[in-house]
Amino acid sequence: MREMSLHILDLVQNSIEAGATLVKLEIIEDFATDVLLIRVSDNGRGMDEKLRQLVIDPFITTRTTRRIGLGLPLMDMSSQRCGGYLKVESKPGQGTVVEAKYRHSHLDRPPMGNLVETIKTILVTNPTLNFLYHHIVNDRSLWISSQELANILDGIPLTHPDILIWLHEYLSDNIANLYGGV
Repeated sequence: MREMSLHILDLVQNSIEAGATLVKLEIIEDFATDVLLIRVSDNGRGMDEKLRQLVIDPFITTRTTRRIGLGLPLMDMSSQRCGGYLKVESKPGQGTVVEAKYRHSHLDRPPMGNLVETIKTILVTNPTLNFLYHHIVNDRSLWISSQELANILDGIPLTHPDILIWLHEYLSDNIANLYGGV
């Protein structure tokens, strides 16, 4: 995957396929310490220790639609290449946490990609998922909760054409504001 946003989409999809009803995405970008940290936590079925140790092997996947899973192995490789790491913590019945750390300024670090479309896709295609998105860039922070959005919209689905336009503008403006002055 050439963009971080695609890795994020893959991680969230893994969580959903593991039966998660709650997924939290955290992105921390700290230019002073040259760190990019991406963490996806879920309350899905989790993995036993044996499977947890094998998930970065491209020939190990729990998916039945294909025999290889490249998302985590590629993220592991790119994070290590950029002076970071990939860590997977999981317990059966308690969920999984995947954390990837990169040296932010590393020339080989994949670009962030289109976060607006990624977050919008997660929200719109998973209306029953409790999705939390927290993004920090230096001293600026953005929190988005799918449940708060649902409460504000009071029954109007995110797929409504006017809401889709509003959601795109809301995400675009707020994500752009994170990088203001950087």
